[in-house]
Parts: sequence; structure tokens; C-alpha cells
Amino acid sequence: MAEENTAQQQPLVIKMQFIKDLSFENPNSPMIYPMMSEKAPQLDINIDVNPTQLSDTAYEVVLNIRGSAKIDDKTAFMVELDYGAVVTLAEGLEAQIIELLLMVESPRYLFPFARNIVADITRDGGFPPLIMNPIDFHQMFMQRKNEAAAQSANEEMAKDETTAEA
Repeated sequence: MAEENTAQQQPLVIKMQFIKDLSFENPNSPMIYPMMSEKAPQLDINIDVNPTQLSDTAYEVVLNIRGSAKIDDKTAFMVELDYGAVVTLAEGLEAQIIELLLMVESPRYLFPFARNIVADITRDGGFPPLIMNPIDFHQMFMQRKNEAAAQSANEEMAKDETTAEA
């Protein structure tokens, strides 16, 4: 009973974690392996966070990871992972706190597990494991928020200019 009360008081509880989608492609094997011994591949990694509300206090948070390695114009590998969790939030939280819990804290907890899956799948695909550096999800959140605000301001200015011309 005490454990239930503690869980209800926590602002964020991760109920479950799961692989929603996982894809690994090695389109140029086995010819790519000798090329990799001669030249290091160019890595491209993109990470995104997508929360979806399931009920008043339950959310699905999905960490989307897309990565690829290329040598010149040849793709060595491509990996795509959607790693999700069902989380519950305490009732009565302010919208700003909810946004931070979903966009910063939840992915911060999920990332080490997703990172391990990506490292394992690239290693199992015949490549050195792709070990991603830690991500500052707060900085990523703030950067995207600032970009969205700037885009909104630009759209508003364009709208005002169109209205002024008419």
C-alpha cells in the first residue's frame, strides 16, 4: 500500500518500455566491409521525441532514432528505432511541467536503453557498434521551442505584410 501511495505522488512513472519499430539495413554487403577498412564512414544520426496522450494522465512517449553510415556514395548501413514507453503523470500538473516531463525527462530515461539496442543491432549487422553520445534533451527541447517561436514570428510578420499590401 505504501508503494502505491509513493507511485501516485511521483510526477512521472514509467509503466512499461518497448520497441515499437526496429529496422536495420546493410544494402552493400559484403563489398562495403573492405571499403570501411580503408576509409571511415560518415555518420548521420537524427533523434526526435513524440509524445501522444492516451488518457488524462497516461502518455506514450516514443524516442525516434534514425542513423546511417556512408562511405562516399555507398550506404554501409541504416538503422531506425522507435523506442517507446507508456508513462503516467501526476494529476494537476501545470502544462509547462507536463511538457518538460514528456519531452525532456521521459526520453532521458529511455535513451540508455535505445542506445544499447542501436549498438547491439549495428554490431550484429557486422559493423563496429554505433555508440551514440549522451543527448542533452533539455537543450534539444529549448532549441526546438526557440525555432518554433522564430518560425511563428516569421509567419506572423509575413501575414502582417500581406495584410498591409492589401
